[in-house]
Amino acid sequence: MKRRDFLKLAAAAGIGTAIPGEFLWLFADPAFAAPFPDLSVAQGNAAPGRLVRAAIEGCGGIKKYISRNDIVVVKPNIGWDRKPEMAANTNPEVVAEIVRLCFEAGAKKVKVFDNPVNDARRCYKQSGISDAASKAGAEVKFMESRKFRDVKLQGEALKSWPLYSEVLDADKFINVPIAKTHGLAGLTLSLKNLMGVMGGSRGRIHQNIDESLIDVAGAVKPTLTILDAVRILTANGPQGGDLSDVKVMNTIVAGTDMVAIDAFGTTLFGKKPNDLGCVKAARKRNFGKSDILKMNLKRVRL
Repeated sequence: MKRRDFLKLAAAAGIGTAIPGEFLWLFADPAFAAPFPDLSVAQGNAAPGRLVRAAIEGCGGIKKYISRNDIVVVKPNIGWDRKPEMAANTNPEVVAEIVRLCFEAGAKKVKVFDNPVNDARRCYKQSGISDAASKAGAEVKFMESRKFRDVKLQGEALKSWPLYSEVLDADKFINVPIAKTHGLAGLTLSLKNLMGVMGGSRGRIHQNIDESLIDVAGAVKPTLTILDAVRILTANGPQGGDLSDVKVMNTIVAGTDMVAIDAFGTTLFGKKPNDLGCVKAARKRNFGKSDILKMNLKRVRL
């Protein structure tokens, strides 16, 4: 079953987040929705592209997730008018390598976009993502308001919300957040990165952001999540302000469980999974895996 067909079936059946996250895999292709996937962590003084390849290979290889003629959406963080060294947006080399891997697996088209906070044109250019992804062969466009459609989430905080149709209709969706601090959420990792597929007045979810993120996650269900921790923003997030806030980690984390990735991601900042509100919310709802000690973690050193 294609990812988009599963999402349509779930919407028609009123499933959404009414079913706990660990059961959603029963309705989907196990190639991209295993119930308790391993996390693959690549680290070392290698180019970001090599780290990406190693991390994906560690969790089965790109062909486990992307098939011939797939239309793939790659959703990085392009939210801020900042250059790559400021670690406010996803590393452009990481995005470009993911695009190349998708085409190597036979993808028909790869789309790259985000819903920025700052001016979209400046964000796409200053981040380096527009140029890097385009050179790798991706279709890079600004998101259009007419392409958001209202989706019934049946969540705990959100009953419905406008989500971007190109994400919902894609054969495969790859979530590519950067690891950084966030003034409201504490940290912004893979679950928080899903705000970029939301339309409407996104600020409204800030009152109950953790539950809202879980509601959205149950609706969009990424095929694969790749956490960019080549550089992390340790203070003044989400957009930063000084290079002293940036720490070089040379780390990429790949997997299919966003909660597991976010739980692991907290350790990059010297924190614990329960320090992050959305991970705590996911644990209460039995959505994903949050106990690092019980994870099947594979490390790759380069």
